[in-house]
Amino acid sequence: QVQLVESGGGLVQPGGSLRLSCAASGSIFSIYAMGWYRQAPGKQRELVAAITSGGSTNYADSVKGRFTISRDNAKNTMNLQMNSLKPEDTAVYYCNADIRSSRYNSARGDYWGQGTQVTVSS
Repeated sequence: QVQLVESGGGLVQPGGSLRLSCAASGSIFSIYAMGWYRQAPGKQRELVAAITSGGSTNYADSVKGRFTISRDNAKNTMNLQMNSLKPEDTAVYYCNADIRSSRYNSARGDYWGQGTQVTVSS
């Protein structure tokens, strides 16, 4: 089994910063793309940022220049540095990863964390 656990959410004032972390554990042979998604009340889940195993990144237009995604392949972790936060960034943030569990089986699974709440408010 594979688990993704997020941490680092909380309450921050507009203009502030937070750093989210995601740690993958369990039966892991290789992790391919990883990403952060968010879902605000009454809205669909949306991609915030993604990163390939080689380090290529992709960001939603709404967060470009403010958020930075990174990963440590040796530790199976991923981070999201969020700066200049705005009230519209308020949402539950989810970690997502495409993971191959077995050396002997090429099957891959799409895994999600439980989510961490980010609230931007004065």
